[in-house]
Amino acid sequence: MAAPAERGSDGGNASDVAGAVILAACAIWSLISAAGRETRPEGVLLALLAVAAGFACGRICGTLLPVATASVAALAALVMALVWRHGMPGATAAVDTSPGHTGAAAALLVLAAGAACCAAAAARRESLRFALRLLALGAACASLGLGSAAGFAAAIGVLLCSLAAARMRRRLLGLVGLALAAGLAVGVSWAVAEDMLPDGLAVSLEGQLTGNRVRLWQDAARLAGEHPVLGIGPDRFAELSPTAQQALGSDGKPHSAALQQAAEQGVVGVALLGAAFGWLLYVLWRSPRSTAIALTAGAALTALAVLASVGNALSFTPVTAGAGLLAGLASARRPIGANGPVGGDGAEQAPPGGDGVPGDGPKSARAGL
Repeated sequence: MAAPAERGSDGGNASDVAGAVILAACAIWSLISAAGRETRPEGVLLALLAVAAGFACGRICGTLLPVATASVAALAALVMALVWRHGMPGATAAVDTSPGHTGAAAALLVLAAGAACCAAAAARRESLRFALRLLALGAACASLGLGSAAGFAAAIGVLLCSLAAARMRRRLLGLVGLALAAGLAVGVSWAVAEDMLPDGLAVSLEGQLTGNRVRLWQDAARLAGEHPVLGIGPDRFAELSPTAQQALGSDGKPHSAALQQAAEQGVVGVALLGAAFGWLLYVLWRSPRSTAIALTAGAALTALAVLASVGNALSFTPVTAGAGLLAGLASARRPIGANGPVGGDGAEQAPPGGDGVPGDGPKSARAGL
């Protein structure tokens, strides 16, 4: 019986082409929405470049040394979040010390937890797995030290999802659930902005989100309604939002990725942002890596999407680059002709099986018989 083909071949090529098309469309639309107006699309283009560069780096390094690369990425994200907590490098916000830095640090810690858990899922030695999961727990606790309860909950959620994913055979249902969770977070933020929630729930959420953030969301929803197609142009929210102009120390952002896209790039921008997130989940579905790795990376990216729906994390280049790096690591292919463990760092790769994904199913050992 012939061995089943890996998903990293034709499916991987299709996902790469889809990603290139989506990222190119995001860049082109940002320029279209900026045409004829005094806008600054450089931040959007830098974020897209960071995602693409991180993804490519993750693909390359994940093929050669998956465990070592993911471990180093987790440590780097942890150190960066702690060292630059008051001034994240690569910020596209308008002021040097913006209120979004704490959220960006929390996002980096979530990515650190995700990378550490991906490394643990790929490692063969039990002691190494335990140490890497302790690193993920440390990243979650560091979020508490930064004063971000949401970041702590998100990182703990990634760790728990990683533990649960180790027992799952099929990844599609898990990835669909993660997509729905991200969509729910965006929907709630939009409902708050449009004042569509019951009074009691709206008051409770406003107490958690702060009144200033809710007013920023309301400004973004109003601008999106006035300019539904092209938006007001990239990085113009600060000029047209009364709340952003009146707030002291404002960074000029609405602190919601979806609402910012809607206000600045219209409905097409929102659709392209959703398509980019969907592409990352599709890449993980087609990944030749194990289901545990794919779902762990998916959980981390979903947690990042939830944080970005209520914060300003995606305005920081290290966060967008880290998201691309994690997706690249979790979807890295084996070297051509490799049939066993990949790399020299103790990573374990099983042959194809289960639902057509390598390493998923007890029949994989007989795949080549």
